[in-house]
Amino acid sequence: MNLKGKNFLKLLDVTSQDMIDLMDLAAELKKKKKAGVLHDVCRGKNIALIFEKTSTRTRCSFEVAAHDLGMHTTYLDAIGSQIGKKESTADTARVLGRMFDGIEYRGNGQQIVEDLGKYAGVPVWNGLTNEFHPTQILADFLTIREHLGRLKGVKLVYMGDARYNMGNSLMVGCAKMGMHFVACAPKKYFPKQSLVDTCMEIAKETGAVLEFCEDVETATKNADVIYTDVWVSMGEPVEVWEERIHDLAPYQVNAAVMKNAGEQAVFMHCLPAFHDLNTTVGREMGEKFGRDCMEVTDEVFESAQSIVFDEAENRMHTIKAVMLATLT
Repeated sequence: MNLKGKNFLKLLDVTSQDMIDLMDLAAELKKKKKAGVLHDVCRGKNIALIFEKTSTRTRCSFEVAAHDLGMHTTYLDAIGSQIGKKESTADTARVLGRMFDGIEYRGNGQQIVEDLGKYAGVPVWNGLTNEFHPTQILADFLTIREHLGRLKGVKLVYMGDARYNMGNSLMVGCAKMGMHFVACAPKKYFPKQSLVDTCMEIAKETGAVLEFCEDVETATKNADVIYTDVWVSMGEPVEVWEERIHDLAPYQVNAAVMKNAGEQAVFMHCLPAFHDLNTTVGREMGEKFGRDCMEVTDEVFESAQSIVFDEAENRMHTIKAVMLATLT
C-alpha cells in the first residue's frame, strides 16, 4: 500500500488492493485498541475536521481515531468556517494546508472536497458528500468480512433511494471487491447511468455482478446482506417525506424481507435509523403519516441478524486506517 500523501475522496480513486490493505490495517489497529496497545504513531500532527453537515459517528470516529494516533483535532462546523461563503474553497484549502497535516470534509457537493484535495497540499478525506461516502463503505466491508468471512461473491441488496452517496458508494465498492450488488427500488431511484456504466467496466475485471431490480422478493432472495438507509437525506426539505414514503414504503426492511433472504442474511444500516418513534423527526413524521417506523422495522433493527452497531464501531477503526495510511 502506497497511499502516503494521497487524498481519500471516493472509492473510484483507489484500487481493489488498496481497499483490502486498508481493511487489513483497520483490523490490525482494532486488535491493538482492544488489547490496550498504544499506537500513537502520529504524535505532533494536527488535523482539521470541517463539518458543514452534522454527524455523530463520523465526527466521533475521526476525533477518537486521531487521538488514538496521538494527533490533535480542530473542529469547524457550518458557521465556524468561511469556506464557500467569504472565502473560496481553493483559498481555504491553501490556508488550512499550511496549518494542518490533514483535512476532513463532510458536507455538500463532491466538487468541494475534490477542490480541497486539489489545493490543500496535504491529505484530504471525504467524511460524506452528496455523491459519495467512502469511509462508510470501508467500515461496512470490514464488518461483512468479520461476520461472513469473505467479500468476494457476497450478495448485498441495497433497499431504498440508491441515487446518492450510499447507493453510489456501495455499488462502486461492490464492483471493486467482486461482490454481487443489487439496487432494489423503483426505477427512478436507481443510480445514475453514467456511474452504473463505470461500475460495469470495473465489474468486468473483478467478476462483480451488478443488478437493478424493482421486485423486492426477487431482489432479496438468498441475499447475504440486506442494507438500507434513511429515505430522506440531510439537507433535503421535509416536504419530500410524503413522496418518499409513498414510493419507498414497499421497500421497507421487515421480517418478511429477512425471511425471504434467509437465515444467513445480516442486516446493515449506516445510521441514524428511523426504526421507532424515539427521535424528534421520527415522531413528527410518524404521527403525520401514521407510521411507527420508516425504512426498517424495530423488529429487524433489534434482531440477532442486525449488525448495525458492529458496523458503527468499525467507522472508527477504518477511518484510523485511512488517516494512518495517508499520513505516514
